This record gives sequence, C-alpha cells and structure tokens, in this order.
Amino acid sequence: VQLQASGGGLVHAGGSLRLSCAASGRSFNNYAIAWFRQAPGKEREGVLCIDSNDASIYYADSVKGRFTISRDSAKNTIYLQMDSLEIEDTATYYCVSRAWRCSGQIHAYNYRGQGTLVTVSS
Repeated sequence: VQLQASGGGLVHAGGSLRLSCAASGRSFNNYAIAWFRQAPGKEREGVLCIDSNDASIYYADSVKGRFTISRDSAKNTIYLQMDSLEIEDTATYYCVSRAWRCSGQIHAYNYRGQGTLVTVSS
C-alpha cells in the first residue's frame, strides 16, 4: 500500500493550490485520509481529514473556510483544495490513512506518504 502526495509548489499569498494523495495497492473507500503539515521549526499539525463516510473533519482552525477535502473513489485519490493561501500555510504536507475514522494524532495512521512542499510567498 502506497500513498503518493503531489501538487505542492510556490504560490503567492491569496492564491490556490490543490494537493493530491493517490493511493495504490488497495481501494481506500473504507479508509480515512488525513493531511498533516509541518512548517520549518514547528511541530507537525493535523490539517484536515475525510473519513470513510466522506465527512470532513478540521484539525486546524486556521484553515476553516479556506481548505476543503474531497474524495474521488474512481481514482482512489483524495484532494486538498487550498484557497486564499497565507504565508503561514508554508509547510511540507503529508497524507496519511487509516481504516474508517479520522484521528488528530498522526501515530494513529497506518499508511503515510512522502511530503509535498507548499511555499506561500508575499
């Protein structure tokens, strides 16, 4: 089972990016997929999760109203749409997965992808 995160890059403040987390090896329809991020010099934090019922759970208050998460079951891919990006969103973003329910603790997830770097400039 592998998770492949992509879509990071350099964007100006106020811009948008869409991150993708593609799962291979099995269907993730019964799995929760979460995004965590880690900024330089800061602790890793949970951002947003989608559970097996496609309910969204926010772990970072700072992204509410700006970030959304969605699932494309046909492509076995989760998307993190990031709008109105702020400099404080600069971080490496990781997607992780576990069965059924979301968790705000990264150690609760069984599968982890590599990170994708998002840099927001002024």
